[in-house]
Order: sequence, then C-alpha cells, then structure tokens
Amino acid sequence: MTPKSVRTNQPYILRELIDQKLCLTNDGQLSLFFVGVGSAFSKRHYQTNLLIIKGDDHLMVDCGTRTPQALHELGTSVAQIQHYYVTHSHADHTGGLEEVMLVSRYATKVKPHIWITPAYQNTLWDLTLRGGSGFNESNGGANLSFADMWTVHPLRWLPNSPREAYEFEVGSLKLKVFRTKHIPGTAASWEDSFWSTGLVIDDRVFFSGDTRFDPALLEEFARDPSVEIIYHDCQFFPPGGVHASIDELKALPQALREKMLLVHYGDDWETQSAKVVELGFSGLARQWVYYDFPSPPKSSGSA
Repeated sequence: MTPKSVRTNQPYILRELIDQKLCLTNDGQLSLFFVGVGSAFSKRHYQTNLLIIKGDDHLMVDCGTRTPQALHELGTSVAQIQHYYVTHSHADHTGGLEEVMLVSRYATKVKPHIWITPAYQNTLWDLTLRGGSGFNESNGGANLSFADMWTVHPLRWLPNSPREAYEFEVGSLKLKVFRTKHIPGTAASWEDSFWSTGLVIDDRVFFSGDTRFDPALLEEFARDPSVEIIYHDCQFFPPGGVHASIDELKALPQALREKMLLVHYGDDWETQSAKVVELGFSGLARQWVYYDFPSPPKSSGSA
C-alpha cells in the first residue's frame, strides 16, 4: 500500500501511517513523528513525545507515562526504540522510562542508548528513576546504577552559545540542545530554572520543548534562516503557570508565527482551532503522522 502524502505550503510533506503501523526507518529524509501532542493531563491525545527518523537512524525525545501504550497501538514497543534524549523530569516526559529500562534489562537484554549530561544523569537517576529500578538487584551490597541500564553518551558543550547549550549526533541526525525557562513558575530566566531543554534538529527544525514565554529563546535559536519550522509549547488558558500561552505567543512577529505549529496543548483544542488560524499561526501539530522534510538540494559547486 502506498502511504498517503499531503503537500502543504510549508517545508514539510504530511505522510499518513500505513495500516496505523509506525516504521522506524525511511528513505533518508528527515521525518518527525509526534507520538503525542497533548499536555501532561490530556486524555484525548497522548503526551508530547517526539520521534525523529532519518534513514536508518532514530531518536526518541522523551518517553512519558502513556508512551509505551501509544507505541503498542502503533504496532511497536519501547524495546524497539534504541536511542533516547530526555528534555526534563516531568512524568509526561519520563514516566515510560522505567519500562524502557526493565524491558531492556530483563527481556531483550540490550541496553538502549541515551544522550545526557553528567549532572542531569545524576538528577534523573536519583530523583526519578532509581527507586523503581535501582533496587531490583544487589551484587555484593551494590545496587544497580544508571550505567547498568543505559549506554550513556555525553553531550558536547557549546561555549559560545547565548545560553547553556550542547550538541550531539545520532548517526546522520544532528541535534543542538538549549536550556529553557520552564519550572518553577517564579524563575526569572533559564538560569534560575530546573533542567529543561529544547532542540534544534539538523539545523532545520526548532522544537521548544516545555517552556514559558521566552522571546529571547526564539531570537537566539529560531531566527536563523535555516530554521524552516517551529514547534512551540502552548497552553490555551490565560498567561501564568509554566507554559507559554497563546495570548503571549500572538505578540511574536508575524514571520515567526507563520512558521509555528503549536504543540503540548490541552483537550479543548477544537474550541481554539479558529483562534490559532486567526492569530496567524501555521496550525496545531498533529500526532501519528509523519512530517517529512525533503532533503535540501545539493550545491552544484563551481568548475
């Protein structure tokens, strides 16, 4: 069966699933697949977790509480996802990682790969994951460690970045990581915030991750002409809390709004769809479709 593709006036092509089965490879173009697009408490969508695919390479960005179930419904499982990056510690982004670790250690016996800083590795393990995984075995009085569960890869610090930022590669995928201003709600800047990050993917796609309204973030990482599309965190209720609101985002320049798809939104999205269009946003990100970004043409060079 030939997959259904929909061309748009955006730099991506929307490609539907075949028989509702997720495939972890493609013919070499960059593809983004949202396992979910919902907020932490969404019941009509899964949680905002993103799968990036390019050729034979893939990276799962976050694995929330409901993600193992979503993958099962897509004809796959966490056992088949081998490469992970975690943006921050809320359960809608980390709640499925215990299943990843236990399935990998006791069923497939193949450790998955994770890209992480040493400081956040300690935080993620000690404050989120160790209680459900570290005490399952004891060898000479020692319990399991993070490295027993994962093949750990470091991030490379980018010293000249306007805010704390790193980079790494997963095969042909190139990722840039930047800090965001998410929690607590009283934090004045990303520097005062608990670890939370977004991504620039292959220098073409900006994914904000969870963030409060932070125009400087877009100025620093999304205004580059090579960034073709922006997927941005958005809540539909009034400003406040720890997510950017649509009423704040509408103040951004038109050029940014026109290439911005909103994500991590609540279950009242149907009542907001007209407003999203009226305010000049590109639309709402969709779950369970591929956003395919055709490979840019190669330079012919000079003779």
